[in-house]
Amino acid sequence: MDNPNLPKVVEIPPKMQKRFGSGTMVLPSAHDVNAYVSAIPVGGLTTVSRIRQAMAEKYMANTACPLVTGIMMWIVAEAADEEARAGELRITPYWRVVKDDGSLNPKFPGGIERQEEMLRDEGHRIVAGRGKRAPRVALSELQ
Repeated sequence: MDNPNLPKVVEIPPKMQKRFGSGTMVLPSAHDVNAYVSAIPVGGLTTVSRIRQAMAEKYMANTACPLVTGIMMWIVAEAADEEARAGELRITPYWRVVKDDGSLNPKFPGGIERQEEMLRDEGHRIVAGRGKRAPRVALSELQ
């Protein structure tokens, strides 16, 4: 699951400095992301931005790369789904990670429908999306 070259702290690339400023950026490993997500309790939620903030703090960087963090989150979710299909009962609760606005992630195993089902099973209230917007966890639950 892990790349031996990660985690890695680098200077924020010039193309990203307008958005993130100057300083350092951590490229987190799947192991780090998995450890963070594994600690989310039943009934808890987090966002990829919160994961990024935690990774930046852990490695004393100004920020964490959104692309690499997202890829690592996808790897964690796919690995957990594979473990579940193999009969493992305790897997990383990737479904407890939502987008910053509370919307569900279509890239997770089983898509939005499966994430919604798993969150409802844990007692979360899901608000239907309108138009092209995905369903989301009620914002009051993200606080």
